[in-house]
Amino acid sequence: MTRSATELAITAEDRRVAWLATAAVGLSLVDAAIPSPLPGVKPGLANIVTLVVLLRYGWATAVWVSVLRVLAGSLLLGYFLAPGFFLSLTGTTLSLLTLGLARHLPARWFGPVSLSILAAFAHIGGQLLLARAWLIPHDGVFLLTPVFAGAALVFGTINGLIAAKLLADTPATDSPR
Repeated sequence: MTRSATELAITAEDRRVAWLATAAVGLSLVDAAIPSPLPGVKPGLANIVTLVVLLRYGWATAVWVSVLRVLAGSLLLGYFLAPGFFLSLTGTTLSLLTLGLARHLPARWFGPVSLSILAAFAHIGGQLLLARAWLIPHDGVFLLTPVFAGAALVFGTINGLIAAKLLADTPATDSPR
C-alpha cells in the first residue's frame, strides 16, 4: 500500500505528545471538578505534566503539550473562546515563557519545585494582568494578589514535589533540559 502525498506520517514523538497532552487534559478535568473557595484558585494539576515534559523532553514539547491541553480542555469544559479560555491561555503563555528562561538557570538550585513555583507565579501574574486589562478595568483587582500569590506558592510547591517524585521514580529516556 502506498501513501498519498497528502497523508502525514505519524512519528513516535507525535504519539508521545498526544499521550502527554491527554494526561494533562485529564488532570485539567480533575482540576475543574475540585470545588474552589475563590474563582481562579485551583491546584493546576496539569502543570505537573508540563514540568515533567519540560525536564524530560524539552521546552518545545512542553509548549505543544500545554497548548493542546488549553485547547482541548477548554473545548471539553465548554469555555473555548470565553474569558476563561483567554485567562488560561495567557497564564500558560507567561508560565511557559518563564520556564523557558528559568530552565537555563543552574539545575542544582532550580529543580522541579522552584521551577513549579516560578511558573505558578507567572501564571497567576498573567491572569491578573489580563483580568485588569480586559475584564475588570479597575486596580482593585490587584487587591487579590496576596490570595492568589499564596495559592501559587502552595500549589506550585505541591505540584513541584509531585513532579520531582515522578521524575525520580521513572527512568529517563532522553533529557534535553
